[in-house]
Amino acid sequence: MKARKPWLTTIAVSVIAVFLLLPLLNTLMTSLKTTGDINSFPPKFTFAPTLEHYRNVMFAAGYDFTSYFKNSILLSVFTSLFVIVIALPSAYSVIRLGFSSGRLLTLSMALRLFPPIVFAIPYYLMFQYLGLLDTVTGLILINIFLNIPLGLILMVGFLQELPYEIEESAKIDGCNVYQILWKIILPLMAPGIASVAILAFIFSWNDYLFAVIISLNKATPVTLGSTMFITSWGIKWGDISAATVLSILPPLLFTFFAQRYLVSGLSMGAVKG
Repeated sequence: MKARKPWLTTIAVSVIAVFLLLPLLNTLMTSLKTTGDINSFPPKFTFAPTLEHYRNVMFAAGYDFTSYFKNSILLSVFTSLFVIVIALPSAYSVIRLGFSSGRLLTLSMALRLFPPIVFAIPYYLMFQYLGLLDTVTGLILINIFLNIPLGLILMVGFLQELPYEIEESAKIDGCNVYQILWKIILPLMAPGIASVAILAFIFSWNDYLFAVIISLNKATPVTLGSTMFITSWGIKWGDISAATVLSILPPLLFTFFAQRYLVSGLSMGAVKG
């Protein structure tokens, strides 16, 4: 069997990467063009960059991008935190404490396979009754519910990779379940926990559907705030592009600096299942 030529693989990967990055590059270029350059035909690929649209996003009257950004940060950070806090002990109870794993994992998979729109009306009615409409707390609760199944499934896979003999030795030394979980499992599963945190952060940051349904004004995240430049007078493509570029920076930087944990964590849980 002939070995693959490295240069063919490099070309193929480069073409795919360029194709996937084209929308992002176009958005970035649009955010740096003047309104005249954006509307010009044929499109201009050489232009004098301007930060006009970024100034509009940051300082436009009636548009509080800082508040939207803060809401998204709170939403993503607390969702990631609670998903880990709930999924890790749940996965440990499934694998080590003899809880019925089949039903729990099947239910988790079933919940994850449902389209999110299925839960839209029940959530709206429930949050209306509880007074959680237009609150960041409401958005956090929804995203915790949506991300726990994935976190649980991944955590179970990670735990299956850990040798049980380590825990047995700890029990012989007098450690209880909580000490084992805190002092042994937590450090060993750091890459897996990081990967779950990254995925939960990205998924909750990108949430748009429930932001539209639950948020009215005070709890607006950047995903919804970026669309507010679509008005009855027209679409401000430059401002939308600038808001989009600013909104993707946190998950992009977060993933870039934590990608090695994401890769090692997902590889950790990919051998057994």
